[in-house]
Amino acid sequence: MAALDVFSPRTRAWFEGAFAEPTPAQELGWPAIASGEHTLIQAPTGSGKTLAAFLYGIDRLGQAAGEGIRLLYVSPLKALNYDIERNLRGPLAGLE
Repeated sequence: MAALDVFSPRTRAWFEGAFAEPTPAQELGWPAIASGEHTLIQAPTGSGKTLAAFLYGIDRLGQAAGEGIRLLYVSPLKALNYDIERNLRGPLAGLE
């Protein structure tokens, strides 16, 4: 299964328009996240971890109305929370 196969057509189209291809962290992370497994992604800065962690949850917001979504993201530094928010504005705006 290709990593992007876990997403709705809308999210897949947005990603393909915004990026050339998934990073290794995304390729390995998305299938595990989509299966409901507890998933730990450890990768260098700039490797797409934020999008790997959140895109599936963002995708499900439009697909699972009323079902609820559980997503826990542990950030080691408070300052990273602001970076995460900034990095998620693009996908959220692109999928509106």
